Amino acid sequence: MDEDIKKCIEVLKKGGLILYPTDTIWGIGCDATNEAAVKRVYDLKKRADNKAMLVLLDSVDHLDHYVIDVPEMAYELLDVAVKPLTIIYDGAYNIAKNLLGEDDSVGIRVSHEKFSQTLCARFGKPIVSTSANISGKPSPAVFKDIDEAIKQGVDYVVEYRRDDNAVHSSSNIIKLSADGTFKIIR
Repeated sequence: MDEDIKKCIEVLKKGGLILYPTDTIWGIGCDATNEAAVKRVYDLKKRADNKAMLVLLDSVDHLDHYVIDVPEMAYELLDVAVKPLTIIYDGAYNIAKNLLGEDDSVGIRVSHEKFSQTLCARFGKPIVSTSANISGKPSPAVFKDIDEAIKQGVDYVVEYRRDDNAVHSSSNIIKLSADGTFKIIR
C-alpha cells in the first residue's frame, strides 16, 4: 500500500490521473485544486463539465479549508453516518473552478477507508473521486469490471485491493445549505 501511495502522490503532483480504491467504489482521481487535471478527468469520462464531481478529504478538520461556512449540522451528520456520506456545501473555495456546481457548491466526502484516507492525508490536498466509468455507463462494482479505456486513460493504476471482490456501493448524497436546510439527493 505504501508504494502505491508514493506513486499516486508523484502522479498527482504532476497533474496526472490515478485509478484508486475508495471508501465506496473505485474512482478516478486527480488533484482537486488543479483545473487542467480536472479537465482531463472530464475528458476521460466523456462527461459534460457542467456536471460537478466530488472530492475526498481525510478529516473533517479540513472542511473549513475548502468551504467558507461549514454548517454545524455537517459535523453532526458526518458523526452519525453509518455509510459513506457526501455532503454538497455552498461557498466552496480553494478548489478548481471546473469542479464546482453552478452555484459554487462542492461535494465533499470524508473518507474512512484506509487507502484513500491515507492518500489524502499524505497528499495534503483534496482529491477528486468520481466513478471509474465512461459517463452514462454503469459504475463498476469491482476492479475487474472497470472499462479498459479508463485503465489506459489514467497515469497510474493502484495495485492495492484489485482482488477485492466485495461489492461496494456509491455514497449517500445530501445538499446542505449554510442555513442548515438540507435536501437528500441519493
